[in-house]
Amino acid sequence: MTDLLHYETHVRGAPQNRRIVAIGSSTGGPQALQTVITGLPEHFPCPVVVVQHMPAGFTGALAERLNGVARVEVREACDGDVLRPGCVYIAPGNRQLRVRQEAGGRRIALSDEPPVGNHRPAVNVMYDSVAHLGNDVVAVILTGMGCDGREGMRRIKQNGGYCIAQDEATCVVYGMPKSVVDAGLADEICPLPKIAGAIQAAVRR
Repeated sequence: MTDLLHYETHVRGAPQNRRIVAIGSSTGGPQALQTVITGLPEHFPCPVVVVQHMPAGFTGALAERLNGVARVEVREACDGDVLRPGCVYIAPGNRQLRVRQEAGGRRIALSDEPPVGNHRPAVNVMYDSVAHLGNDVVAVILTGMGCDGREGMRRIKQNGGYCIAQDEATCVVYGMPKSVVDAGLADEICPLPKIAGAIQAAVRR
């Protein structure tokens, strides 16, 4: 409890709201997301955007379930949503999600543009949209098949962002994190139960 109070006091008094957390996941992702998101404190100072490979009609139920157990707010993203600290936005199935910088702040932009790497939503599309934010970005890659997210993570790293990858032992499928780790892009490789803490530490940097 003391550590949590210290964390909340620190972030409330610091200019942390420019930070954004971007999470990509696929096979095994819903349970991994639950572990990570329920590990975030109530006063988490950043917005979180999530791409989970999932068909249309399922992401809303996922968001609702996670919202019921998390201390942060979790919702299925809507086009035009203004990103708020302490809120998690999950990309709707069959829509591409980008983060746009506008006069009123950062907003969600959804589109029906074609799949990228056979994925819609695609982690690479989301990562690409935040890469220009440089060291404001904390990017997380969780369990999943294939390599979606690797090239977007490369651009995030080139611009000074921070990368956390789930370790092999706790992945259902060590595909997406492996592709990032093998490319030398991971700043940290963490077991799933420690990722929420790693995110909080990265946000404090």
